[in-house]
Amino acid sequence: MATSTIACPGQVLAPISTHISGSGTHVYETNIIASLIGTTVTQPAASKNTKPTISIVPQTTHSPLPNVSSTVIARVIRVQARQLIASILPVPPTTSASTLMPYPTTTDDSVQYQAILRREDVRAFEKDKINMNESYRVGDIIRAVVISLGDERNYYISTAGDEFGVVVARSSEVGNAMVPASWREMRDVITGKGEPRKVAKPS
Repeated sequence: MATSTIACPGQVLAPISTHISGSGTHVYETNIIASLIGTTVTQPAASKNTKPTISIVPQTTHSPLPNVSSTVIARVIRVQARQLIASILPVPPTTSASTLMPYPTTTDDSVQYQAILRREDVRAFEKDKINMNESYRVGDIIRAVVISLGDERNYYISTAGDEFGVVVARSSEVGNAMVPASWREMRDVITGKGEPRKVAKPS
């Protein structure tokens, strides 16, 4: 019988020593990592000589409006010199800030909750040296925390913490999937070429 839980991009699901990577996941070093936001489904091993397969089924439900301290998953839609704009889906108000929630089913950013990440909120140190284009790129999926409800159009978010930053990215040249190489670099899984990012520590 299959078992299921909610998972988010960048989350460690299981070691490759005990499970097989299925759809919606990828392997990084010795672990199976979630590539999508949705339900984790583990199918039992077909025989004694095989391992259970772990997969992600994309989430299709919506969530309430964000509150201050809500942890959110956001897609970067515009990067400027002093800030970026992202479309987000927050965690429910009753959920702890460390719990991540899925995207809405629609991919139209114009109808999503909008958020602003200012340069000074990217990280907690050397704020005067932050380059937005070396931290985030359009299309990156990031984990962040809501720090202000802002105005009627935008929320303000922060990635100033080890657990916040890019969780899913594709290479700017050819669009290959990328995996974390360090806290400030993602690496193309095919070419091995690195690109600068403010990377979230895998949860």
